[in-house]
Amino acid sequence: MADPMTYGEFLGALRAEGLTVIEEKTGGKSPASHNRNHKGAWGPVNGVMIHHTVTSGHDRTVEICRTGYSSLPGPLCHGVICKAGHVHVVGYGRTNHAGLGDDDVLQAVIDERALPADNEANTDGNRHFYGFECENLGDGEDPWPAVQLEAIERAAAAVCRHHRWNERSVIGHLEWQPGKVDPRGFTMASMRARVADRLDGTPSDDWKPSTPGTTPSKEDPMAGYSQAQIGDAVLHRDNIPAPKAAPDKAKNPRWTLSSYAQTILNTLNTALDELRALRKAVDALAKKES
Repeated sequence: MADPMTYGEFLGALRAEGLTVIEEKTGGKSPASHNRNHKGAWGPVNGVMIHHTVTSGHDRTVEICRTGYSSLPGPLCHGVICKAGHVHVVGYGRTNHAGLGDDDVLQAVIDERALPADNEANTDGNRHFYGFECENLGDGEDPWPAVQLEAIERAAAAVCRHHRWNERSVIGHLEWQPGKVDPRGFTMASMRARVADRLDGTPSDDWKPSTPGTTPSKEDPMAGYSQAQIGDAVLHRDNIPAPKAAPDKAKNPRWTLSSYAQTILNTLNTALDELRALRKAVDALAKKES
């Protein structure tokens, strides 16, 4: 449990972790003053929450997360992590990203222990979590570039490092609110393992994403839809059909071998995370008996 970082500390923490940070202004004003603080408290903060956007296209994704839409005004997060691996800061303070979630999950985050299943929506998450929306369709087939996954890892680690939290303070929306599925395409167990490894080291600037404003070249499947239509898709992102175990490339030209390989890698990372936890438990038991 901690007071939120100042806006300057937030930017500084992200940049110290080697991230490219882009401040997205609203009406010519800094993201520092773009928030929902008039609707409720911001803090104490207890963790970091990761989402997927159910959008495609760099500019459109950032704009929706900055402004929101009629039924859910922006900002919809603190930072948007695009496929190019940049963090676009769209607001700071209370933002509309977490919604109501399970108080038992929040207590587990505070205690930095394994999460229980989320089965209630009785606690204000916007007050307690930093939020990062990550550009992805969330269909289980839209690939997660390695540079984007590393940016998610670094952003989460940056916040944890500042507050002296461990990786158990990083959760996904699907672990917070019943019925949510985001992020889809990698496991939170594998991401927490990555954050843990990073927190064991120190921030570095030896990694740089691609040029700001660029994304991998591909056809935009959201082209032709209005911002309102895309906003509605974001609001109902839990209704997206579950991904196939092995997508059919002939039926889905957007599928690539790398996306299926990533699915396999995510499964292996989950198993590795569980083995690490088992090893820690065994070591703790050995120390107790010695």
